[in-house]
Amino acid sequence: MEFDFLTKLPNSNLDDRAFDDLVEECIQRIPRYCPEWTDHNLSDPGITFIEVFAWLTDQMLLRFNQVPRKNYVAFLELLGIRLQPPAPAQTDLTFYLTTDLPETYRIEAGVEVATVRTETTEAIAFSTDYPLIIGKPQLRHFLTAQTAEDTPVALRDRFTNQWTCNPIGLWEGREQALFEDTPQPGNCFYLVLEPEEPLEGNVLAIALQGAAATPTGINPNNPPRSWDAWDGEQWEPVLLQPTDDATRGFSFYEIAQQGGNPNQGTEVILHLPERFPVQSFTSYRGRWLRCVFTAPERNQSGFGSSPRITGLGVRSLGGTVRASQSSLVEQERLGISDGKPGQTFQLQGTPILTRRENEYIVITPPGGLPQTWQEVSDFADSQPDDLHYTIDSFTGIVQFAPLIREPDQLRSKTRIRSKIQQPAPEDTQVQIRDTELQGLEYQYGAIPPRGSEIKMLAYRTGGGRQGNVQKDTLKFLKAAVPYVERVTNHKPAINGANAQSLEQAVLKAPQILRTRDRAITSEDFEVLAQKAGDGAVARVRCLPASSMSSAGTVRLIVVPQANTDAITQGEGISPDLFTLQPALRDRVISYLDERRILGVQLQLQEAEFVGVSVQAEVALEPAYNNPLARQEILMNMRVALYKYLNPLTGGIDGNGWAFGRPVYTSDIIALLQKMPGVYYLGTVLLFAIREQDGRWTRQPSPEQVIDPGTLGLICSWADNRIRSSHVINII
Repeated sequence: MEFDFLTKLPNSNLDDRAFDDLVEECIQRIPRYCPEWTDHNLSDPGITFIEVFAWLTDQMLLRFNQVPRKNYVAFLELLGIRLQPPAPAQTDLTFYLTTDLPETYRIEAGVEVATVRTETTEAIAFSTDYPLIIGKPQLRHFLTAQTAEDTPVALRDRFTNQWTCNPIGLWEGREQALFEDTPQPGNCFYLVLEPEEPLEGNVLAIALQGAAATPTGINPNNPPRSWDAWDGEQWEPVLLQPTDDATRGFSFYEIAQQGGNPNQGTEVILHLPERFPVQSFTSYRGRWLRCVFTAPERNQSGFGSSPRITGLGVRSLGGTVRASQSSLVEQERLGISDGKPGQTFQLQGTPILTRRENEYIVITPPGGLPQTWQEVSDFADSQPDDLHYTIDSFTGIVQFAPLIREPDQLRSKTRIRSKIQQPAPEDTQVQIRDTELQGLEYQYGAIPPRGSEIKMLAYRTGGGRQGNVQKDTLKFLKAAVPYVERVTNHKPAINGANAQSLEQAVLKAPQILRTRDRAITSEDFEVLAQKAGDGAVARVRCLPASSMSSAGTVRLIVVPQANTDAITQGEGISPDLFTLQPALRDRVISYLDERRILGVQLQLQEAEFVGVSVQAEVALEPAYNNPLARQEILMNMRVALYKYLNPLTGGIDGNGWAFGRPVYTSDIIALLQKMPGVYYLGTVLLFAIREQDGRWTRQPSPEQVIDPGTLGLICSWADNRIRSSHVINII
């Protein structure tokens, strides 16, 4: 079998004789071996036999000069290349408590949450990767400022000598203005929480008791304010959705008009980030939250007067923790050792995810104490007494140390040659002769004693693209957790990838040989960064030296893996699925730090995505001008556009849209013109969809979607706010 995608190199023929050469050579040998044979015409039966055997020999030489696929695969095995197992999808699970607990609450790692199981699909289970600690927050300072700054400087304390804290942690007192008397965009207030309480990833409810005397003048359905938290580097938005703000932008007057009582308190629910460190600004120390009066949108009014509050409190409703698509298997008994080298055992669950610190094999010898053995990638550096084993993550096969027997003749000749080249004293020669009597074997690692019980303490199975589930689908706890009322995922799962195929392994083998597991060139960084993701990284681009911010800095654009199954249903890929999660970022940086040159700095960043809106007029052939055909052709065009315009399966070759390549009208015309049933195309317009102030909006006029030289990616998706996305008018 020929690998068409490999580099074509000159083939050295071990035997370059062809069919004509073999026939001519045989005819030339006839006078010497058979002088009585004088008829050499083509009609002679002997010549026919010569041609038949020459054809058979030619076929044998053809096979002899080729390297079959089996030999190439065997070569990959000698290099230690294994098929990469599936990568598990990851998401954040948010647990909501039934009540406000009186003290810090801990939810251990390994809690399994699954999707709903139907008649046609199995439930997909996720398990938490880390323990979740839900703290008991306490409000320490309430501060106001005229302008929102990354580093607050001018702050005014609103608690001192004005409010008091009651036993349940609620601060109360006379009316306090949240902003200036005449509010201006940029006015803000800060809530500083006690630093001792662990609040990373917690869900907080900020209770505000309001004064309903005067209206604020804003649209309560779209209030001009934002809630942020300081994550150690920047202010990160923490208001998940508008409905989490029950105050509706501190519209206490409107709440009172609708029959509510703002004096009893109204809450704003905030989802804190995973990184929520203790920070000191001026003389105030704690964990910082802020609310900023933002510039109102077009045709919207801002705060005419400052909202006023009479009480302020905070409590914890739950927390968010990272989870991956996996199922935990504990205390699996592999079998009993027979004492032979190289013995293997099979794990029941496959494929196996990357092992953690508490996932290893324990071996209990007969009458002995349990021993902890260590997993290694191979036995090349293992000594006879090392307690080592290997696990094939793809097949789940556990193997113990092999016994290598060296050829007797080769080893003895090597010793003889060494004695001739380096003569030694007599006593040393005797020692060498004694050594030669020893066995010609070497044990790479220890062997479990005969009769030992072999047990896998724990391991996790899972992975695959099916784990990239949509948001709000993980809702079912496999086992009850005390005080937990419900659980969900507010974000879709990402980074799940299927197992590596043999063709993909063959394609990447030359890259592995070129890099030699060290990062020097741009291609080395791209190959190793993709390898570090274990399937979670789809594409990597190393920026050229001219684009680097400083000397000695390598900038990599990383495109995570995403699920493209929805394309076949006429749905696009949202840019939110290509977010570079902190866990994936840390994994890639840690992997490259061990292989980069000393002094080289790494920077990982997300790609800049540009959405595409296509508007085209399509004329159908007369035979297909009916409602059923029109609907099917419209769906086929939409699917073709979504496949062509996306970072993973887009482009001409189907391997993803090229970095920085513009989209031209001719690209869309060539794509749609090939669709069955299309007679001709009319006007084709392209509109760019760009992110502005956190919102994706379509450009008002047609344009070239990406300027040449821009390091961005084309991404098409369905967005309810962009109604003209992929509009095809059939005429």
